[in-house]
Order: sequence, then structure tokens, then C-alpha cells
Amino acid sequence: MVDKTLSADEVTREEAAERLRALADEIDGTGATSVRTGNKTVDLTPSGSIAYEVGVRERSSILRGQRETVTVKLDWKPPKTTEGTEESEAK
Repeated sequence: MVDKTLSADEVTREEAAERLRALADEIDGTGATSVRTGNKTVDLTPSGSIAYEVGVRERSSILRGQRETVTVKLDWKPPKTTEGTEESEAK
């Protein structure tokens, strides 16, 4: 199963920095993380080890002019929960 939620906005530099800081604050520490995308909040459970990738693309087009893009990708496997184990042991 794949669920994908995407949100795209045009914001000021300050707003972009605020959103990145808010995401960093959510990821920092332990436990669940809430990520806001548009009008939806997604609860995630980052593991202790996160794959981190940054890509930069610089393009120049006669019709569109110059464009610069930065893509940040974070990827992890959620830690295994023991809830199912605890429930089956209680039975």
C-alpha cells in the first residue's frame, strides 16, 4: 500500500525557512512526528537512523529563464511496535 500526500505553495523565503524549521523540530527527538501537508496532518514514526539526501538542480531555458531547485529527501523504516506482541501475550 502506498499513500502519498503532496502540497505545493508559493511562499516567502522566511515562510519557507519557518516550515523547514518546524519540520526539523518535529523530527528532532524521539517518538511520533506530525507533518503538515496542505490541509492534512500525517503522523509518522521516524527511526533512530534516517537516510538524508539533498539534490540541487540548476536549469537555464530560453523561454522560462533560470530556475534553481533544492530537493530534500528523508527516508526511514519505522521502528517495529510491540503492541501486537503485548496483546497476544495478554490473551
